[in-house]
Amino acid sequence: MQTWLIYVIVVLVSWGVLGIFQKVASNYISAESMLVWLIVGFLLFQPFVYPSKPLSVYSTKHIWYGLLSGLLSNVGAWGLFEAMKCGGKASIVSPFCALYPLPVVFLAPFVFHEKVTLIEAIGVLCALIAVVLLSQEAEPVAAVAVASSGE
Repeated sequence: MQTWLIYVIVVLVSWGVLGIFQKVASNYISAESMLVWLIVGFLLFQPFVYPSKPLSVYSTKHIWYGLLSGLLSNVGAWGLFEAMKCGGKASIVSPFCALYPLPVVFLAPFVFHEKVTLIEAIGVLCALIAVVLLSQEAEPVAAVAVASSGE
């Protein structure tokens, strides 16, 4: 098994379970409070992943990339928490937010000079279709029965 695939499985499992905890927490605390606890959770995990090199060996430019990544990550997390707090269903909000890589797919050819294959483009299209289908609210069963009987 490829090493990167192990990390992808870690992401899938941890973020998969995370969505449940986020929805439950959003029923009881504000998005701003959830963001604070997200950061506390990050700080508890940090000693296990802290870099072996001192931060002073990195260039200021690269440290800014890291800071901007953290800032944008927290803005996104806050938006997710607010969406759930405002009544968004976890089964819709989480998959919709999981499309965050789409801008990367569209920008990667221009920024990183990567090629997007036809299969990858079809995959992106399928993801977009999936979100549209997931976001459709089903009609209540009684209303469907009445509408189909012609009354």
